[in-house]
Amino acid sequence: MVQYIRSRAPLRIGIAGGGTDVDPYASEKGGCVFNTTINKYAYCTLTPREDNLMSVHSLYYGRYQAPLDGGPLKLDGKFDLVKAVNNHFEIKEGFDMVIQSDAPAGSGLGGSSTMMVALISAVADWLGEDMSPDEIARLAYHLERVDIGLKGGKQDQYAAAFGGFNLMEMDSAGVRVNPVKISSDVSNELQCRSLLCYTGTSRESAEIIDTQIEAFKKGLNEKALDESKRLAREISRAFQKGDIESAGQLLHESWEYKKQFSDKISNSNINNLYDAATANGAIGGKVSGAGGGGFMYYICEYDAKAQVAQELQKRGAVITDFMFDPSGVTSWRSKNE
Repeated sequence: MVQYIRSRAPLRIGIAGGGTDVDPYASEKGGCVFNTTINKYAYCTLTPREDNLMSVHSLYYGRYQAPLDGGPLKLDGKFDLVKAVNNHFEIKEGFDMVIQSDAPAGSGLGGSSTMMVALISAVADWLGEDMSPDEIARLAYHLERVDIGLKGGKQDQYAAAFGGFNLMEMDSAGVRVNPVKISSDVSNELQCRSLLCYTGTSRESAEIIDTQIEAFKKGLNEKALDESKRLAREISRAFQKGDIESAGQLLHESWEYKKQFSDKISNSNINNLYDAATANGAIGGKVSGAGGGGFMYYICEYDAKAQVAQELQKRGAVITDFMFDPSGVTSWRSKNE
């Protein structure tokens, strides 16, 4: 009878303030992001082996194997998330691992960071290390941004670890996660008026983030970042009050500022989808994540969601059913008889 450990971390929708969590802006001026997790996940299944071989199977990236008797594994772009976790915990005992995600790479739902959180949770469970959501998120950020050197902000790891609607404030001292309490009536109404669609194209976020950073250093997008930070707080308050109409209007305003971060945030396809959505009953929307493609999120008029969905589908977008999920990362053990 083989025992295995599973973990599951939720992907997130960036509602407002995304981009202000990216350094140097976040450390110099303080960032603020409002996001929520959904019932789309990154999964990890870990099964201990009798030898010292690490064998990883990704349904997206293929397979990778390495012995764990030669010191730290080289971070070379191949399964670096798994390698970085392995190096941090200094694992010497072999294991099989299967990893998969409900969203494609470059989707804008925080996929790589969410996977990193799931990996840490599974390995910590296996090793008997009790880690809090904050500890998991901080380690995930360090491994991904510092050890591996992947470009990105500070919100994704914390969203996956904590779960739910959160207003996150970040600066040079770290990240503060402030849960935003929304009544069940408001959450249910928001669910009925929310629409998530895949634009049909993924994107490489690092290039977009680089252009945003360069623009900030030249003083070209600081006002837009400042306004986005303000709008993150305003939208979170609108949700708390149950004012979904205002939240949708603020979401539209936020998108107008986000497009000013970099000329790579939007493109003709995204603009066409957005125009079609707002012409048919979407109050406001935005691209989730760095921009350039991936998923778009909309808040619709109370009776217009079906019409908006139909018009987006006509233009090649894929409507994605989802539910808000208040739970953060979790792990559990099971047996395969």
